[in-house]
Amino acid sequence: MAARGLGLLTSLPLRARRSQVQRPLCRLLSCPGTVAAALGREEQSLGSAETGSEDRTPKKRFSEVQKERREQAQRTVLIHCPNKISEKKFLKYLSQHGSINNHFFYESFGLYAVVEFRQKESVASLQNVTRTPSLATEAAVPFRSRYFNLKLKTPLNQTSEQPSIQCRTQSSPSSKKLFELLCCAESVDDQLNTLLREFQLTEESTRLRYLTCSLIEDVAAAYFPDCTVRPFGSSVNSFGKLGCDLDMFLDLDEIEKFSTHKASGNFLMEFQVKNVPSERIATQKILSVVGECLDHFGPGCVGVQKILNARCPLVRFSHQASGFQCDLTTNNRIALKSSELLYMYGALDSRVRALVFSIRCWARAHSLTSSIPGAWITNFSLTVMVIFFLQRRSPPILPTLDYLKTLADAEDKCIIEGHNCTFVRDFNRIKPSGNAETLELLLKEFFEYFGNFAFNKNSINIRQGREQNKPESSPLHIQNPFETSLNISKNVSQSQLQKFVDLARESAWILHQEDKDRLSPSYNQPWGLAALLLPSVANSMSLAKKKKKPASERIKNLLESIKSSSTENSTATNGRAVSTQA
Repeated sequence: MAARGLGLLTSLPLRARRSQVQRPLCRLLSCPGTVAAALGREEQSLGSAETGSEDRTPKKRFSEVQKERREQAQRTVLIHCPNKISEKKFLKYLSQHGSINNHFFYESFGLYAVVEFRQKESVASLQNVTRTPSLATEAAVPFRSRYFNLKLKTPLNQTSEQPSIQCRTQSSPSSKKLFELLCCAESVDDQLNTLLREFQLTEESTRLRYLTCSLIEDVAAAYFPDCTVRPFGSSVNSFGKLGCDLDMFLDLDEIEKFSTHKASGNFLMEFQVKNVPSERIATQKILSVVGECLDHFGPGCVGVQKILNARCPLVRFSHQASGFQCDLTTNNRIALKSSELLYMYGALDSRVRALVFSIRCWARAHSLTSSIPGAWITNFSLTVMVIFFLQRRSPPILPTLDYLKTLADAEDKCIIEGHNCTFVRDFNRIKPSGNAETLELLLKEFFEYFGNFAFNKNSINIRQGREQNKPESSPLHIQNPFETSLNISKNVSQSQLQKFVDLARESAWILHQEDKDRLSPSYNQPWGLAALLLPSVANSMSLAKKKKKPASERIKNLLESIKSSSTENSTATNGRAVSTQA
C-alpha cells in the first residue's frame, strides 16, 4: 500500500501537442546525508589540494568509471513530483519496492527526484504498480519507461506540513559572483582552483547525464535490444562545465559481438538482415528510425531534429526533464576514444583541469569561443593547446600520446577504422611528472607561449609534443590526435586567430606587470585571473589598434623588455622557460 498522502505513479506519456524547446535554469535540492553532502566533501578536498601535488587516491580507468556509472543509472528512476511533497513519505513509499542507495531533487520545469535503488529488481517492481494515465482531451502514447509522474491523492496541508527540501543552485555562478570569489582568493593559484570548483560538473549533474543516456537507451532498445547509449565528450572527459550539452553515442557493438561467437559442428547460423550500399547509409537509417522513435514515443524528448547529412550524422533534441540539449550519434567510436584520452590527461596532474577551465573561461569572456558554429576556436581546440603547452614544459607535465602508446600492452591495442588509437589505460604505468611549477606561472607562460607562436608555419601535435610544419594553409592547424590527417581547427579564420594572439599577448603583459609591481591582492580591484576576464582588456586593445603601431607588437616589445630586465626572476625559475618563435 502507498504511504498516506501519496498517490499513483504514472508513466509519463508524450502528449499530442509539441512543447516549445526551452533551456531551464536547473536548481538542485540538497538532501542531507546523500550525494550532496559527499560532493561538498569532495569539492573541499579538491580546493585544499596543493598545486601539482600527486593524488594518492588510486585512479580508475575510464572504462571502469563508465561501467560503474552505467550500472548505477540502470538502477535509477526519474520522477516528476508535486511542488509540495513530504520527502520522508516519498522515500517511505518508494522503499516498499526496495532499499534506496541515493536520491536527490532538482528543479527543471517542475520538481524532479532522481532515485537510485540498490537492486535493478526494485525498478521493475515500481514499474509493475505504475499505470498509464487517462487524459480527458488528449491521447497518451503508452510507453513503459523509468520516467514517472507522481500525483498526490490528497493535497498536503500547507500549514501543518511544510516541505523540508532545501534548494541550492545547480548552475555556473553569475559574472558578478565569480568576480567576487576571484577577488577574495589568496593567490592566482587559488583563483584558478576556485574557478574550477565553481564550473565543474557536480556529482548530481554527472548522475543525471548517465541517467538521461540510460532513458534514451530504453527507447532505442525497442529496435536494437542489446544496444548501449554512452555519454562522451565534455560530460565524461573531466572538462565538462555545468550546463554543457550532452553528447551521446549509440553503441551497437554488443549486437555485433553475437556474430563472433564460436559455432558448433558444421553449421553456421546468421541473422537475416537488410543490406545497404555503405556504412554511412546504414548509420543514417539507424539514426532516422531512432529519431522518429524519440519524437513519437520518447517522454520528455522535444524539438527532435534529424541532421543526417552532416559529416557525422546525428539526432539533436532537448530532454526537458533534465534540461539537457542532446546530440545522439552512432558509428563514432573515435570520439569516445578521444574522451578517454582527455580523461587520462585530466587525471594525470591536478593542474591540468584548473588551467583548461581558466583558459576556456578567458576565451569565452572575450568571445573567442561561441556556442554557435562558425570561425571561432572551439573548446576542444583550446584543451588540446593546453595539453600541448604542458608537454612543452621542462620537465614535461604531461606525456606525449606517442609515449603513452609505447607503454601500452596487448590489452590496450585499439584500431578504429584503420586509425591507431592505442595508448596505455593503466595510470599506475605512467610516471608522475617532476615539474612543480605553479598555476600562476603556467597561466602567464601559456599566454606568452601562444602569443609568440609561429602559427603561420607551425602546427600543434600532441602525439609528438612538438611543433611541426603545417601541411596546409589553414590559419590554425591542430592535428587530430587519432585521425592525423584531419585539422580539428580548420574552421578558425585568420581574424579570429589574430584576435586570440592579441589577447594572449595582452594577458601575458597584464600578469607580468602585476608580478613586476608586486602589488598585494586588492578586494576592491580585479587582479590576477579576474583582471584577465574583464571586457575592458579586449576593448582597450581594439582602441589601441587605431594608433600607428599595432597593439600586439607594442605588447610583444613590452614583454621582451620586462623579461630582459627581470634577470633575477628568470634565474629563480631556472628551466621553466619554453623557447618561443616570433
